[in-house]
Amino acid sequence: MATEIEAWTTGPQNDGVFSLEQGKGEEDESYGSEDLNELEVNGNWTPQEKALHEARLKAKAKRRLRKSSSRDSNRESISDSLSGELSTDPHSPKGKNAVNDRKSRTGKGRGLPKKGGAGGKGVWGAAGMVYEVEEPDAKDPNYDESSQGDTVYATVVPELDERELEKTINPIVQEYFEHGDTKEVEMLLKELNLGHHKYEFSSLAVSLSLEGKASHRELTSRLLSDLSGKVLSEKDMSRAFDKMLKELPDLILDTPEAPQMLGQFIARAIADHALPMSFLDCYKGKVDCDHARAALDRASVLLSMKRKIMRLDNVWGVGGGQRPVKHLIKEMNLLLKEYLVSGELSEAEHCLRDLEVPHFHHELVYEAVFMALESTGETALQMMVKLLKAFWQTGLITLDQMNRGFQRVYDELPEINLDVPHAHSIMETFVDLCYQEAVITKQLRDSCPTRGRKRFVSEGDGGIVKS
Repeated sequence: MATEIEAWTTGPQNDGVFSLEQGKGEEDESYGSEDLNELEVNGNWTPQEKALHEARLKAKAKRRLRKSSSRDSNRESISDSLSGELSTDPHSPKGKNAVNDRKSRTGKGRGLPKKGGAGGKGVWGAAGMVYEVEEPDAKDPNYDESSQGDTVYATVVPELDERELEKTINPIVQEYFEHGDTKEVEMLLKELNLGHHKYEFSSLAVSLSLEGKASHRELTSRLLSDLSGKVLSEKDMSRAFDKMLKELPDLILDTPEAPQMLGQFIARAIADHALPMSFLDCYKGKVDCDHARAALDRASVLLSMKRKIMRLDNVWGVGGGQRPVKHLIKEMNLLLKEYLVSGELSEAEHCLRDLEVPHFHHELVYEAVFMALESTGETALQMMVKLLKAFWQTGLITLDQMNRGFQRVYDELPEINLDVPHAHSIMETFVDLCYQEAVITKQLRDSCPTRGRKRFVSEGDGGIVKS
């Protein structure tokens, strides 16, 4: 019995070599022996032998399953091989020629490539798959800043707060009142980061001009017109004037005429298209402050009067340097005539300052001396000397302007003498009075021309008068 079992479990084997024909014969033989042993087990085997026999049967069944799957894979590789050589035993570690085959070798699964052919080392994905460009993450530990291309450095200008804004803008506006170049102001503003406080530039500029001269207000209106659409928008302008309308009660404390001036600013801005035409309509029936209502009424009146004029250029008057020379001469003549009538030095000084033509003050000196020559009494001479002395002491008329005015009279004295026969004697008297009051220098007094004296008696004629 033992001999039969040993013969039944032992099969024909070759040293590490297995052929398909031997496999088939072994299978047929094993199947026949199984049927034979089933009869013996059922008849004479003990329970221990029976259990051992069943375990051996299960192990053989598993081996047959592995052999069948490896035979199928070998057949496929043989058919696909270009050389046509037969493959070696799949169970041999040295006989596997499909080393890079992605099919499962465990006998499990469907024998398909892993990940649909998209897996493996150095493989980005399946054929035809398109990946989107991913932005590099700066938080990635493998992030390399130098490999991201050329590094661009940009200057970051911090936004100005309210305190820094006023300290920065006031010098810009004050300097603009001196040079009057709007392009320079535009360049300076573009270098600043005003942020959401941009509208406050307009309100600060208008506030400073209210405390200045009429020429400053004219320059401010031009500045707002030139900056509109480039640096400041209509919304910024509307917001700035709305803020000033609310601050009128405080502005009146320093500038009593602030409502009228602000109304003129609004009218000029609307005429220059810096403010929208609907700005005044937004306040109809919605203003409770009397000062704001007066400013809006002033703007409305100016716009209704100048409806046919595109720009309200003369709303602040004509600037000193831009006025015609004849107009300036006429204004100075009126100033001197009013002074001779009233005798008020302060009013004359105020009128001369309002003309804003310090380079043309020599004309006032010329007109004053000419009126003194045309006068018939000593009162006019004394008043003109007093006026020139006051202007000299306050620095309103400089030494250069004073010398130029007197020198012009010296040059034209022969022609003046045709209308004023005693012009030379009056001129000598007036020059002596001015020198005594320290209005002119000694050199200017000595350069005064004198009329040649006609000799009626010759020195060698013994006192005989010539006929």
